This record gives sequence, structure tokens and C-alpha cells, in this order.
Amino acid sequence: MTALTRLNPFKSTLGGFDPMTSFDDLFRGFGGRPWRDLDMAPEIRLDVSENDGSFIVKAEMPGIDKNDIEVSAEGNQVSISAEVKRETKGKEDEREVYSERYFGKVFRSFTLPSELDSTKADARYDNGVLTLTLPKKKNGTTRKIAIS
Repeated sequence: MTALTRLNPFKSTLGGFDPMTSFDDLFRGFGGRPWRDLDMAPEIRLDVSENDGSFIVKAEMPGIDKNDIEVSAEGNQVSISAEVKRETKGKEDEREVYSERYFGKVFRSFTLPSELDSTKADARYDNGVLTLTLPKKKNGTTRKIAIS
């Protein structure tokens, strides 16, 4: 198998087939909102690697301003949260017909196999990817990490 896809029962089904499409079409002309608006908030997708001295975490966070991202580390627990803001700059003669973009808060927390030295942690945000370098330590402390 070369193409594996993770099943999420709250999002569209695999292969582009959406059994709710015809049901949504029933409400288009009646001003009702389709049930697809019940989709969950987008996930913060992670890649975690490690070397002898630290963990390297790469988190996909496209379209988010770096000032709206918060990262904290306590012991071996890392938390990433962000606020996705919606653009409200619309022309006076335009109206929104359909929108799938999410806005609101997103959050991800995970545990690493060893304690972290949060005083030496580094966070960078570039092209929609947050890169954390989290040095290992036996006794960690909680600290908010500034993003550059």
C-alpha cells in the first residue's frame, strides 16, 4: 500500500465521495445552513524528531500570525495553541456565498519521552511551519517560549 489515509469520521469520507452532498443541495435555496458546518477544528499536524541533546518539533500552522501562537513546556509536556483570525475585509457590494475556512482557537498538547530544559528552548515560525527545538533535561520548569 503506497497511499494510506487516516479516517476521520467527522470529515468528508475517503475518495471524494460525500453522501451528504445531495442532502445539502436540498437546503441551498431555502436559506438553511448545510450540516457540513459541524466539521471539527483543523488539527495541528506534527513531525517530531530527536537527536542526542534535543527534540525537534515541526508543526503545520498555515495562515496564522506568529503573534497569535503560544507555546509552553512543562516537564515533558508541550502545548501549542493559536488563534486563527477571519479576514473581514469584504467589499460593500460583495456577500459571502460559501466558506470552508476555519477561524477560532486551535490547540495541541503532547508528551515527550524525557524532561525538557525550557529555558534553552527555541521557537521559529516560517512559511506556515512552527519549528521548536526543545533541549532535554532531567528537571524541567514551566516557561512561555517566545517565537521569532
